[in-house]
Formats: sequence, structure tokens, C-alpha cells
Amino acid sequence: MRSSSGRGLRPGVLGTFDTVVMAVAGSAPAYSIAATTAVLVATVGLAGPAALLYCAIPMLGIVLAFGRLGRLDVNAGAGYSWVGRTLHPFLGFLSGWALVVSTTLFMVAGSLPAGAMTLALLDPDLADNRALATAAGAAWFVAMLLVVLGGARLTVRAQLLLSGVEMAVLVVFVAAALVHGGSRVAFDWSWFGFGHFDGTAGFASGALIATFYFWGWDVTSNLSEETRDNRRTAGLAALIGVGVVFLLFEAFTVAVNMFLTAEEIRAAGSQVLGALGEAVWPGVGGRLLVLAVLLSTVATLETTLIQVTRSLFAMGRDRTMPAVLGRVHRRRHTPWAAVACVGAVALTMFAASAALGSVGEVLAAAVAAIGLQIAFYYGLAGIAAVVAYRRTLLRSVRDFVIGGVWPLFGALFMLWIFFESLGELSGASVAIGLGGLAAGLVPMVHYWRRGSSYYRPDPLDATRPVDEHDDYDGRRPGRRPDYAEKALATDY
Repeated sequence: MRSSSGRGLRPGVLGTFDTVVMAVAGSAPAYSIAATTAVLVATVGLAGPAALLYCAIPMLGIVLAFGRLGRLDVNAGAGYSWVGRTLHPFLGFLSGWALVVSTTLFMVAGSLPAGAMTLALLDPDLADNRALATAAGAAWFVAMLLVVLGGARLTVRAQLLLSGVEMAVLVVFVAAALVHGGSRVAFDWSWFGFGHFDGTAGFASGALIATFYFWGWDVTSNLSEETRDNRRTAGLAALIGVGVVFLLFEAFTVAVNMFLTAEEIRAAGSQVLGALGEAVWPGVGGRLLVLAVLLSTVATLETTLIQVTRSLFAMGRDRTMPAVLGRVHRRRHTPWAAVACVGAVALTMFAASAALGSVGEVLAAAVAAIGLQIAFYYGLAGIAAVVAYRRTLLRSVRDFVIGGVWPLFGALFMLWIFFESLGELSGASVAIGLGGLAAGLVPMVHYWRRGSSYYRPDPLDATRPVDEHDDYDGRRPGRRPDYAEKALATDY
């Protein structure tokens, strides 16, 4: 049991089903399809299903890495803690910082289209009103901020409603598309092969874009301290969640190939799901899929808030950021200070975006730069898993593949994407992406010099016996309790 002094999150609030819901919502199926499909098709044409398939393989390696690391160290900071205890505390802090930067940028970027879609459902002519769209998006953001402040249980209840309706709409449309049959071309298994890629460069570009589809499932690790059977549940839920969204991504990408021409997809842009809905179910389908995208966007705002606030909470608790961020509400056991801080920063960005048109352009560049932070902290986590389990890899073929080869392949793939992106993104995107990471050096050096015990970590090693109940000791920031005599299982 965590400290009763109000210093810890409430343990055992979420079950396996709850955590799977959060994993699916974190990847935001409808939002990801709407926001990225046009870009994917413009880059690889009919090879969209193949790009998603071949990106899912290394992504599963990262999912396995997160699950295995979570068995050794249950921590709301996830990669921030794991990378710091296996590779180096500096890399661990920058891993957590990358998540904070990417999620903060995404919350504003995701809220703005949520506002526009809300207005479009009420009156299509209002959707182009930037001030109203910003205000509506800010209202959605504040609503989700209050839900997250209300605690993990309220958060999951909201997700069940939002994601439940979204998933129902998406599944109905997949079924309708199968019954209807393609209106442009017939299904072709070659869409899953390499023949439609424009060489290695085309494959790399497609994989880079496909990676953005999956981001967000790792919210399960940030919720691990609040999850029952947390050493197993967070990793299992992430694995199931990625499997679910992968099937949805593939189904809708295939449907887009069958029902829409490349010209129609480019013209639709982020409204591609609305265009698909009209093609499958004229009159009603488009509006229903717009509703699904809206719900998906709001749902992923909530999971993104969970990720950033739990990460900041862990940093505040470890004294690698201001200690106030590590405070929790005594009754609700939520990191209220971190929530308030994130809310203030995001609302300031909303106001700037509404007041200055140039800020909107900078924000667009910042959204493209998010991929750099994602690839960075996913890649480091994959390497951390291999290092933590290095002494167990030769025990069996299964340990070697699942504990070593697959996570390492995923890590190398993510780091390759990181460097590949540098040549693909605009100068502003690269500056914001790398500049955002570099900004983390300031608090890192400051709190390192102040002697935070996070920078004197207890190494993470799968061969060392650990206690199944070794919750974080809030009285000693950055340090873990002594290990007990019980060995920890290292498989799923």
C-alpha cells in the first residue's frame, strides 16, 4: 500500500479491461486514420496496408520491451525510470522529457481540430472560424482536464463512453464496407507486399508515417501504479490494445483503397473518413464518421493528459523537477499540481494560437516534430529492455527472441526513424524537435547538481530477486526499497 500521507497514487484502481480501453484510446484509431491517411496515401499510394503491417512488427518489439520492463519496475514515469536505471540517468531524464514535450504539443494540436469538428457537426460554415474553433477546442481540453483531475476511475468511465461509441461506429463501417464491396477497385493481396513501394526510400517514408498511427498505447505503463496486478496487466493490455488498433488501421486503409481515388483522398485531407463514410453510406455515413473522429480526438486528449501528468508526477517525486509536481490530492490521489501545471501551459498555447496567426504555423511545425520525440524515447526503452534482461537471453530460444532480438530490432528501427526524419522534416520542425529535447538539459543539470537521488539509481537487472510489492518509497525520492528474496517471473 502506498503512503497514506497523500504522497502516492491510489493503487489497484484499474483492471485489465480498463487498461486495454486506455491502450486503445491512447492510439486514437479514428483520429489517427483521419489525420494521417491522406499523408500515407500521398507517400506510398496503394502500399498503405503494407506500411502499417511492416511498421507494426518493430512496434510490437517496443510493446514487449515496455511490458518486460514494467515487470521489473512499476513506476508512473515508465521509460523515464527504466532508461535511467539501465542505461544512464541523463538518458532516462531526457526520455521522460521527450514524452512531456511531445504530449504537451499534441494536446494543443489535437484540441484545435476537436473544436473545428464540433462546430462542423453543428454548422459546417462555422468550422472555418478560427477563434470559435479554438474556443471549442479549449472547452474540450478543460473538460478532459477536470476528468483526469477526478481520478483514474472517473477517467476510465469517460473512456468507456467515448471509446465505446467510437469503436461501435468504426466496426459498423468496416462491416458495411465488406458488404458493400469496393466502388473503385477490388481488394488485392499485393497491397500487403513490397511491390507498391518506390524503393527503399519509399518504404522508409511509409514506415515513418505509419509509426505515428500507433503512438499512445504506452499510457498503460504510466498508469501501472494505479493498476491491479500491475507487473503483468500494463504490458498485456498494451499488447492487446496495439493488436486491436492494428486491425482497425488495416481495415480502414484497405477500405480507402477500395472506395476512394488518390485524387479524392488528397482533396479530402483530414476529412478522409467523412469522404469514406459518404462513399459507403451516403447521407449519414460521413457525419457519423466525423462524430467518431471527434470522440477519438477527445478520448486521446484524456490519455495524453494521463501520460504527461503521471510523468511529471514521477519527476517531481524524484526531485528531478520541482517537488510540487509530485504532490497528489489527499482524497482523490491524483497529481493535481502536475495537472494544473499542464493545464496552464496548454491554455497559454491556446491563447497564443488564437491571437497570433504565425503561432499557428509554428504549431504545425511542432506537430511534425512530435515524431522525433516518439522515436527517441521508444528507441531508448527498447535498448533498456535488452540491457535489463541481458543475463537471461540465452536461457531459451523464446527468451532470446522475445527478450532480445525483437525489442532490439524495434529499438534500432525507432532510432533509424529518428535520424531518417531529420532529412525529411522542415527546418522549423527539426529545430522544434531537437530544441525541445535540448531544453530538457536545463532542469536535468540543475537537479543533478542539487543532488537528486534519481541520479544515483539502483540498477535494473532481471536476474536480481525483487519483491512483488516493492512500491515506490515516497520518503526517499529516486530510491527503491531493498530487494526481497522472491524472484520475479520474466515472461508473459
